[in-house]
Amino acid sequence: MNDLGILILRIFAGGFMAFGHGYGKFLNYFSGEEIKFLDFLGIGMKASFFLAMSAEFFMAIFIVLGLFTRTVAIPLIITMAVAAFIAHGADPFQKKEMALLYLTVFGTLFFTGGGKYSLSALLANKIPSGNNTVSFLVK
Repeated sequence: MNDLGILILRIFAGGFMAFGHGYGKFLNYFSGEEIKFLDFLGIGMKASFFLAMSAEFFMAIFIVLGLFTRTVAIPLIITMAVAAFIAHGADPFQKKEMALLYLTVFGTLFFTGGGKYSLSALLANKIPSGNNTVSFLVK
């Protein structure tokens, strides 16, 4: 029953992130228009935007599929932490609430993995036994 809950969480959180936030950034990135975005790493606005877009679109699709769930949750966790605590750090709670909710969901998926109903579960039997680190990151 827990695996069904993880499946539902993955599909909705990943889908909402990918198509509610990431897809728009994906289109904007390739539109040719000037990109203005938070550059908290000092790597440039376009590079920062690319990292956020990649996490919110591509990594979120991997979450939906349950492919390398723990590994791809990491960029989403970082992106949502930056959104909540840096981009909206001085804003009222209502402005950062969505980022905090996503942060909670992707943090939870980091610990649970993709569950039994994931593409990673299909790959799990191909990992040599005893390789716990690789097994943890693939799930």
